[in-house]
Amino acid sequence: MSIRLLIADDQALVRGALAALLDLEPDLEVVSEVGRGDEVIPAAQKSKPDVALLDVEMPGLDGIEAAAALRSAVPGVRVLMVTTFGRPGYLRRAMEAGAAGFVVKDTPAAQLADAVRRVHQGLRVVDPSLAAETLVAGTSPLTARESDVLRSARHGGTVADIAKELHLSEGTVRNHLSAAIGKTGARTRAEAARIALDNGWL
Repeated sequence: MSIRLLIADDQALVRGALAALLDLEPDLEVVSEVGRGDEVIPAAQKSKPDVALLDVEMPGLDGIEAAAALRSAVPGVRVLMVTTFGRPGYLRRAMEAGAAGFVVKDTPAAQLADAVRRVHQGLRVVDPSLAAETLVAGTSPLTARESDVLRSARHGGTVADIAKELHLSEGTVRNHLSAAIGKTGARTRAEAARIALDNGWL
């Protein structure tokens, strides 16, 4: 019995390469490929995969949100995050969302296939260098609201724009931005957003 796989990645070339490599394995079969996070659930319900390989950064829903949605909509599917971005905060958030594994895209094909098998068996698989970085980086110091405000600030809007988008008062937005700048050790909100993003806190 082969292990049925769903691959979600917004880069068609990467998705195709992953599918081709994994399909070469005698016990693995790619049954579905999607390019957006919001296509993961319908595809999983239709193709009934055993393991879903999800990229972190995708349009529609990011891979971490898709992993959480998958866990409630199709609970039998095991999730393996496959990402270019080995950011420590991503690993923690992915595990909290129910992912069973986290590997980077430049993992050799044989190792990736092995990671799929181990996740399918109910084991956890984590890129070792990323696991070490995550322990060193620790958890995000930002509250959920501070993260929301920084996420919104990344697009360069004014305090009024952010307040409108998040349905908060301008004073509240200023307080959250000030707290986030302090916690990240940044000088500006743009720098705070960049630091938070680099650590995978957003």
